[in-house]
Amino acid sequence: MWPKASFSPSSPASEALFQRLRNREAESKDLRKQVRRLEKKADRLSKNNADQAATIADQAAKISRLEDRLEQAYRLLPGKKSERYTPADNAQQGRLSGEEPEAVEPEEEDVLVKRKRRGKNKPVRGPIPDHLPREVIRLEPEGSTAGMKYIGEEVTEYLEYVPGFTRVVRIVRPKYVVCKEPRKGVVIAPLPKRVIPKGKAGPGLLAYLAVAKYVDHMPLYRLRKKFQRHGVKLSAATMGDWIAKVATYLGPLGDALRKEVLRSGYLQVDQTTFPVQKPKKKGKKNKGKTHRGYLWVYPAPRAKVVMMDYSPSRARAGPWEFLRGYRGAMQTDGYVVYDAFGTRGGITLFGCMAHARRKFYDCRKKEPKKVRHVMEEIRQLYAIERGLRKEGAGPARRVEVRQEEARPVLEKLKPWLEESREHRPSAGWDEAVGYMLNRWEKLACYLEDGKVEIDNNLVENQMRAIALGRKNHLFAGSHAAAQRSAVLYALFATCKLQSTNPIE
Repeated sequence: MWPKASFSPSSPASEALFQRLRNREAESKDLRKQVRRLEKKADRLSKNNADQAATIADQAAKISRLEDRLEQAYRLLPGKKSERYTPADNAQQGRLSGEEPEAVEPEEEDVLVKRKRRGKNKPVRGPIPDHLPREVIRLEPEGSTAGMKYIGEEVTEYLEYVPGFTRVVRIVRPKYVVCKEPRKGVVIAPLPKRVIPKGKAGPGLLAYLAVAKYVDHMPLYRLRKKFQRHGVKLSAATMGDWIAKVATYLGPLGDALRKEVLRSGYLQVDQTTFPVQKPKKKGKKNKGKTHRGYLWVYPAPRAKVVMMDYSPSRARAGPWEFLRGYRGAMQTDGYVVYDAFGTRGGITLFGCMAHARRKFYDCRKKEPKKVRHVMEEIRQLYAIERGLRKEGAGPARRVEVRQEEARPVLEKLKPWLEESREHRPSAGWDEAVGYMLNRWEKLACYLEDGKVEIDNNLVENQMRAIALGRKNHLFAGSHAAAQRSAVLYALFATCKLQSTNPIE
């Protein structure tokens, strides 16, 4: 405090003091403004950092998903592909427990180990089938054999191919009339029943065209060139019409297959794309444009029959209508459309272990230790199934062995998967674990039913023929043509399961 004697509001000292105070107050005000600006700037930077961190996390997740898709796309390229798992060292696998199994570093050993090639075995010639016709050519030694004694002969056989040929069948029907009573009319033999009345194609030619397209996957333009080499000119449009009439003629067989599938009690279901050419619109160019349709495949493993149905979309309406009245087991992948069938009375849904396994296989490079453990446990489940097939076990025996050997594996695998979840927002391990755990009940219920397989690989095998045909034929001409193709594909697939020659 200033001395009273020296304090005076109007004195020069007090004026200087007040001026210094005002200056300090102005400086303090400026400092507070700067502090507030710095605090706002810090908040903005902090928010930007948080946004950037979130963006980086999203981009990392996106990159991870794109890498997975890129790897899957590489697997779709032509070449040898296999998801076979062979453990590198059983001693390092570890049993199902709460701990992760000890594993070799991925640089030293990959998750999937290639099998060692066995020594090259000498090829063994199989016998030539006895049912084939034989042409005997007898070769005598040069010169005279007079005075020689016959002691035996050397027989050499080899296969020869006689190129196919086209012939014309002419049916001649003599006409008669009763001489004494000409009013009775002309007498003539009736024509045999034909697939295409008044058509120029015989049953052998029609069967060959259908088998060549849907079993050998030959497009019609190649078949046209093949006939041209024999001096026969047939247009692709004509052959297409013939095949369409064959499919219509065989329609009742398709209906019989559908009835057989519906009463089989166990079927597998899957679908694959089937392009269909869009109809041409007047005044518009739509050349090359196709509609993405779907072929739904319904094999019945126990009955050894297959039925297929075409649908313009992948919606539930197609299989929902086709399977109307079905009761029994239904094995599918994780497509959400199939969940609705669980609400239908009498249908029990089963999952596919191969699809669950594939999810782990796809992320084997990101989580090699964890994937190795899961693949080893799933391998044990498949080893049990191989043993049952080798034994030729029936449904009751399959249930007994599965309960005794497979159930303990699944009971230990589930809690291990639940503990290993990391809930990361990226494709990979968590996606695979989530897929398996969300469908656990459907995947494990095969233990209770001996007629059900562990996966639906049978339907996957049936779709290979469709994929090959799609690659060569490119598309169907219309939705009706796609449905006819479904009937023919189903008939020939059933012939294969029944070990029947389709052309017969």
